[in-house]
Parts: sequence; C-alpha cells; structure tokens
Amino acid sequence: MVDKKILVVDDERAIRDMLRVALEMADYTVMEAGDAQEAHKIIVDARPDLILLDWMMPGISGIELARRLKSDEVTREIPIILLTAKSEEDNKIQGLDLGADDYITKPFSPRELVARLRAVLRRSDALASGEPIAVEGLCLDPVSHRVTISDLPIQLGPTEYRLLEFFLTHQERVYSRNHLLDCVWGGNVYVEERTVDVHIRRLRKAIQLGGHDRLVQTIRGAGYRFSNKFLVTTE
Repeated sequence: MVDKKILVVDDERAIRDMLRVALEMADYTVMEAGDAQEAHKIIVDARPDLILLDWMMPGISGIELARRLKSDEVTREIPIILLTAKSEEDNKIQGLDLGADDYITKPFSPRELVARLRAVLRRSDALASGEPIAVEGLCLDPVSHRVTISDLPIQLGPTEYRLLEFFLTHQERVYSRNHLLDCVWGGNVYVEERTVDVHIRRLRKAIQLGGHDRLVQTIRGAGYRFSNKFLVTTE
C-alpha cells in the first residue's frame, strides 16, 4: 500500500476530480485546494509528499506559489509537478528554474500522470532515505558520499559531487545555469554563470569511464540535462 499524500492544486473542480480518482486508484491519499492560499494552509498543516500544481490560477498563480515554496526552507524539499496548458509549454523551463521537479502538459492521460509522479517520488525518496542512486552502472551513495562506475571508485570534487547528485535526482529535464547555481551552489553565493560550465566539464571528465560523460548533455541556449535516453552533441 502506497502511503503518500498528494496535494492537487487547481481552480477547476473537474480537473481536481479527475486527478483525485486517478491517484486514489493508485493508492495515494489525495488532498485538494482550489487556490494558492488554501493550498499553502494545507501544505503547512499536512506536509504533503508531493504537490500537483496548476500553472495558471486566479489570484496567486501556481508559478508564484512554487516560487514561494521553493524559497522557504520549511517547504523547499517538497517535490512539485507543474500542470501546464499546451500554450504554456514554451515556459516550462521557467518553472524548472524555480525548482519544480517536473511538468505535465494538458491534456494528459492518468497513466502518464501516475508514472511521472512515481518517478519524482522515487528520486525524492532515494535521496531522503540515503539509498544509492544508479544509472547504467554509474552509482552515487549519498550515505558514504562515494561514486562508482561498475564498482570502480570515481574521484569527484565536492562541487562535482553535488552536481551529480542533483542530476541523478532530477533526470530528463533541462536546467539553466542559474537554476544549477541556486540548487548546487546556493542562492546566497555569488558565482558567475560560466563557473557552471567549468564544473560540468570536470564532472564529465571524471565520469567518462564507459562513456558515462554522455549522460550530461548540453542543450544549446537552455542549459544542461542528465539523460540516458538519447545523445545530444555537447559543447
């Protein structure tokens, strides 16, 4: 039995009803909010394990609520999946820059929603529980702070380690340099954007055994993505 609480935040009751049915069938406990203010009260009181958040809502928008949640130490670790309309798809990077863990464009199937939600929760749980995270033989153990490739130890500097940890827990999405600076270096540290490129190169060099450097992909004009699904020419 899945013991996870999901908060659905959407001003359209029909959308909330559809999401509630799909999530309850997948054995999740569902809470609902029709606006950002109601959602914030539930988040503070009930601490959901994940938030499904509509991008556009009257009053305080979903994107503004996400910004507030990710800037608050009490709520910043709660995973957020943004629900966006098709016309807003070009703005998805903006949501990810704010710290959202994933986005789903409407219309979407309940099966897709549950699959994406489970993937985000798995990454979040792995990091919180200290379980090793592995992709194609590249393994990071957050308890021992060891990184291995096919059981061979890999030497990483502290910044490269944090970069790899972030990428492993936020796979398949593009993140801008600014977002990586906020998440890896911290929002209160002033570092030039190009510093990210330097550490990306160091990380790729460190994990090039077996061609694992290909997993850290450059998306021109947007940022970086960690993916094992297909190759992208890197800078």
